Amino acid sequence: MTVRIAMWSGPRNISTAMMRSFGGRSDCAVSDEPFYGAFLKTTGQRQPMADAVIASMDCDWQSVAKAMSGPVPDGKAIWYQKHMPHHMVRDVSIADFPDHRHAFLIRDPERVVASYTLKRVEVTAGDLGYARQLDYVDQAAQLTGKAPIILDSADILRDPEAHLGALCSALGISWDAGMLAWQAGARESDGIWASHWYGRVIETTGFGQAESTVPKLGDREQAIADQCRDTYEKLSALRIRL
Repeated sequence: MTVRIAMWSGPRNISTAMMRSFGGRSDCAVSDEPFYGAFLKTTGQRQPMADAVIASMDCDWQSVAKAMSGPVPDGKAIWYQKHMPHHMVRDVSIADFPDHRHAFLIRDPERVVASYTLKRVEVTAGDLGYARQLDYVDQAAQLTGKAPIILDSADILRDPEAHLGALCSALGISWDAGMLAWQAGARESDGIWASHWYGRVIETTGFGQAESTVPKLGDREQAIADQCRDTYEKLSALRIRL
């Protein structure tokens, strides 16, 4: 039986490291933000490399959605799909993937804002996707009749093996120690935007160190993080705790 995993994450949530982790499994194919091109084409947002991203991808919402439920690349048993909930701005949503196993990756908003502003000049609370993520958590619970699967990036960095093991158990897949380490370098499965966004991840061979001091933000950036705080806390209250 094919297992399709939809991991819904905001930006700068160690989502690419998680994609590397699942890519370390011999039984798993990965896809990198397949709706990104459609999102950019629809919204006209001038994000870094926007034109190149649009040119490199299928930007038709229905076509991409159909592909995500279609044949698994290389005939693998598991298909890990890295998705951003704030990309879903048209008529395709989590409700179109009733047979996927949904999980959610969250991160403290101060850390997200600090990381995001290093890569992009302007950022808004909407760019970080917390509200849409909470909406999708509610929808996933309705779709499955089960408690949502939520992990906090800080927990993963603190104890990768324990939390990834818990994730695998919640998803109903076997544990694979290959999820803890990977070869450095780019991947064919990386989006074309990797050259801008993935510089640090491309150099890694495993998860980084546990996070320590919360970064100091400027007034504008702190205000954006504060807008996301309540929603993050609601998500955090539902996360996997070990």
